[in-house]
Amino acid sequence: MKNITLSADERLIALARRKALARHLSLNDEFRAWLSSYVAESSGDGGYGTVMAGLGTIDAGRSFSRHEANER
Repeated sequence: MKNITLSADERLIALARRKALARHLSLNDEFRAWLSSYVAESSGDGGYGTVMAGLGTIDAGRSFSRHEANER
């Protein structure tokens, strides 16, 4: 992974950090997801990359037992 340095308004950074924290993510995680979606806009993948990146943030709220997971 390559590190980069960005500049932004301190207030925006603080607000973005709070928003990411509320989603149990880091600002780096959010930036990587944004960067993936930004690149996908021009790659013609129809947003597939954005959808897949967003799936990582889905939380069922608890763990399920083997029986519950296989129940239909």
